[in-house]
Amino acid sequence: MWLYLGKDAMDHFYGRARELDALSRLLQRVEHRGRTGRPGRAALIRGRRRVGKSRLVEEFIERSGLPSLFFTASAQSNTATDLRLFVEAGATSTLPEAALFAGQTPQDWDAALQLLSAALPADQPSIVVIDEMPYLIANDPGFEGTLQKVYDRELSRRPVLLLCVGSDLAMMERLNQYDRPFHQRGTELLVPPLNPADVADMLGLEAPEAFDAYLVSGGLPLVLENWPAGGSTFDYLAEAVADPTSALIVSGERSLAAEFPADAQARLVLSAIGSGERTHTLIGRAAGGLAASTLNRALHLLGAKRIVEAATPLSTRPSKETRYYIADPHLRFWLAFLGPYLAEVDRGRGDLTLARIRKSWPSWRGRAIEPVVRESLFRLRDGGLPDGTGAVGGYWTRTNDPEIDLVAADRGPTATRILAVGSIKWLERKAFDVHDLGRLLLHRSQLPGADDTTPMVAVARAGVAVDGVQAVGPEQLVTAWR
Repeated sequence: MWLYLGKDAMDHFYGRARELDALSRLLQRVEHRGRTGRPGRAALIRGRRRVGKSRLVEEFIERSGLPSLFFTASAQSNTATDLRLFVEAGATSTLPEAALFAGQTPQDWDAALQLLSAALPADQPSIVVIDEMPYLIANDPGFEGTLQKVYDRELSRRPVLLLCVGSDLAMMERLNQYDRPFHQRGTELLVPPLNPADVADMLGLEAPEAFDAYLVSGGLPLVLENWPAGGSTFDYLAEAVADPTSALIVSGERSLAAEFPADAQARLVLSAIGSGERTHTLIGRAAGGLAASTLNRALHLLGAKRIVEAATPLSTRPSKETRYYIADPHLRFWLAFLGPYLAEVDRGRGDLTLARIRKSWPSWRGRAIEPVVRESLFRLRDGGLPDGTGAVGGYWTRTNDPEIDLVAADRGPTATRILAVGSIKWLERKAFDVHDLGRLLLHRSQLPGADDTTPMVAVARAGVAVDGVQAVGPEQLVTAWR
């Protein structure tokens, strides 16, 4: 019954093999447990806006060839409108009993979901998608409880795979917590952006250029779709900043408008971090001198939405020197180079924006690549960090003396053992040389928990020209994502 998702089917659909396999396994359980009386399964699918969640689900449905219903809620609707749109989606679905929806006007979600249950086939698997489910919950706080009741009594007894999709990461995570009605009823599935290896494959780029494309696009498929195959970062940017409607320009603003429709303080704080400020004091100052309580509330909101991350120095000594940075690479780029200059792009002066990016690109990229390198090294199996590494971060003091790009430890945020210390040098033509080695040796001596036997790692875009360090290049980092 189940259609195998073979390699050939993936030729024009990049980077979702893991997610498709996970959905395939859930669908197999729907089919194989059909004799237990409760074959129904549910999944809670979350991911940032525009990472391709809906496209993934559509691709999955198309390859399965099974009857399906796909309903998308809207932030601008209310419960009555949601119910009407749900009935319309049911009537135009490929469910065998789709005609049951015709002319129906359910007054609440209990009646609407009962109608769905009656339309589901009993003799073959089917797929039902509720996209942007957080909007439904915002419009009707009782929706969760209603869904749980109907799922337990009706939907779980049908051979159906229910896919609940949402972009509000924090809310989608909470849906499966012990104090929520749908607890333990849905398998959680995170859909991340395309990773650097996916970007390299999709665009036909060598590893260094693939990381550049990743820093600009954040792995968002809609941005990458317009990238010229094999084209450089500035080949793409020259076209994108000349078009106010390009995906690169509009995606950031649309994401922020959806995440923070009425929270001006959060937007101010996010803009301050995006401009390069990293400490609590400087962020508050750049955001217009916000009161500490207001700033803390905004930072808490940004952290809860997984948009901003807080980092502390990694060493064997506890530290309160917290720094904040934008978690999403594309939003990091957008806030630094595009968001503040949208009026410039709108009036046809994208050339000014492009010139500004060119001027600041080397220094901005050198900082922006650091969390990507750390994550890549953490994933690298061979030729990377020592065995036993449980945390990867950086180290700094209030005066930034020293400031160390890379620290590997047995655990975080406070380690018991420092396993390696390293430097990240991401310049076009300058290799990691003897001067960089001397600086790294000095910084190692200043790192709590490290000594002169602690291994050293040099990650360099242009190569390593000295001995005595573990050398890692862009090609190795890309393989960590495969």
